[in-house]
Amino acid sequence: MRSKSIAVIIVAAGKGERASNGDASGPKQYRAVGGVPILARSIAAFLNRPEIAMVLPVIHAGHAGLYEALGLAGERLLPPAIGGDTRQASVLAGLQALAPKNPDIVLIHDAARPFVSARLIAEVISGLEGADGALPALPVTDTIKRAPDGSLVAATEDRATLFAAQTPQGFRFGPILSAHMRAASLPRPFTDDAEIAEWAGLRVVLTPGGRDNIKITHPEDFIRAGHILAGEEPMETRIGTGYDVHSFAPGDAVWLGGVRIPHHHKLDGHSDADVALHALTDALLGAIGEGDIGVHFPPSDMRWRGAASSVFLKHAGELVARAGGRIVNLDVTIVCEAPRIATHAPAMCAVIAETLGISARRVAVKATTNEKLGFLGREEGIVAMASASVELPRGD
Repeated sequence: MRSKSIAVIIVAAGKGERASNGDASGPKQYRAVGGVPILARSIAAFLNRPEIAMVLPVIHAGHAGLYEALGLAGERLLPPAIGGDTRQASVLAGLQALAPKNPDIVLIHDAARPFVSARLIAEVISGLEGADGALPALPVTDTIKRAPDGSLVAATEDRATLFAAQTPQGFRFGPILSAHMRAASLPRPFTDDAEIAEWAGLRVVLTPGGRDNIKITHPEDFIRAGHILAGEEPMETRIGTGYDVHSFAPGDAVWLGGVRIPHHHKLDGHSDADVALHALTDALLGAIGEGDIGVHFPPSDMRWRGAASSVFLKHAGELVARAGGRIVNLDVTIVCEAPRIATHAPAMCAVIAETLGISARRVAVKATTNEKLGFLGREEGIVAMASASVELPRGD
């Protein structure tokens, strides 16, 4: 008997205005928490699960550039679908986009819940073994009052029968697609997908929710998200180091730290030969035990001929995020007699920080000479050394 095909829809088509403080920070799903955009965290939570066959983001029509800037990639990550004016319409758009692939099960998740755990996902999938739908939920602990006019208390609810719904909500694909298509013709709105399933007569069971599976909705939720990141699970600090060297070749500029610096030579290499970013990429990969730059971007692959090394660094940063990690700080030392580096160091820090989605205060770029000694002293090339400090969930 074949295993069930499981798809995930990440609903990210909202404008996220309630989470704004009136600033120009942009939609909440693209804002960073712990150095990683919320949407990227939510997608990674499912791509990290081997049982998930495909993940489909549903985004706002005007956010294509923001989504592309995340730089997300993977065989199981499908191109985003464009959502509608309401969450309900966006989910239907996602379901219809998945229809040609006809998965057995679909999990529907709000992008604004970036801390969904592997345990919660597994519980939802398990709950579908004997039901049409599975809904993660937490028991209501507050006393709930009913006030029809919003002022005068009319009754006290029995909280023993009340539960707060979360996502991902899981369903058998065919029945929920049919239910959503039928519900789209009604004038009434539905608050979530489980309500549509209930209305359609599908059997929905409760599974355990998670206290940290919060939905980031208001500005103060970002503060709580930071607290969750600080204590969501035991973390450990890992250190990686990197070293790279490239010789000079005829040219008119060198690329260092993502910055083009005019010079009477260039650096010779398969890509743009940016020794600083190459060393830093290796440092990040080393910190998370993911080999080196040659494993991920082999020189024999002509796709990387002349490529900007920021592509390599961004990939390493994404691997850190997928591992549930956080970049603490980065330190790069460039060794050469020329060109002069010091005046360009702030720009390098800014490029590195932007590429990885972290604060420039977490990046240091330093330079020194080799005191005219050896091949560096003879100005035959440039060396870069880097270290990376990364916090990761504590393993074995």
